[in-house]
Amino acid sequence: MSADTLPDTEEVWRWLSEVPDPEIPVITITELGIIRGVEYDADTLVVTVTPTYSGCPATSMINLQIEEKLRDNGVEKICLKRQLSPAWTTDWIADAAREKLRAYGIAPPIDGTAAAGDMVAGRIARMTGEGLTVNCPRCGSANTFRVSQFGSTPCKAAYQCRDCLEPFDYFKCI
Repeated sequence: MSADTLPDTEEVWRWLSEVPDPEIPVITITELGIIRGVEYDADTLVVTVTPTYSGCPATSMINLQIEEKLRDNGVEKICLKRQLSPAWTTDWIADAAREKLRAYGIAPPIDGTAAAGDMVAGRIARMTGEGLTVNCPRCGSANTFRVSQFGSTPCKAAYQCRDCLEPFDYFKCI
């Protein structure tokens, strides 16, 4: 691919919007909000990726999927740039993805759960789930309880509904 035939960045964003998250395949990496930028440095396509957390085991798979998608579309020169600051936050998850999570059986992160006036305490509450009412994604009941701070992946907590008795994951706020 020559410099005059490089795909525009809008097209690249469309391609990346087709790449599923390897841990939650009903949402894409763009819906998850981890793609922070797409730009060219001369004829090299630079894609900036912020992992959900620095030790995320899916990061290598995500990078591989990005490269495969771009190479399948004829992009030869690719640079994947890892950006850790600002740190990823669940606030970056698209609204449509939150609904997809719920339909898939995962309770999406609860926005606005930070305690007023105390950012640190609010952040701890969001991460630990203390004092949160997490609705069951299956029946909608608020009559749920946390089974474990750790669910099927490190970014989720295990919950159970007391009404329908179904276990489910809650995507923890970060």
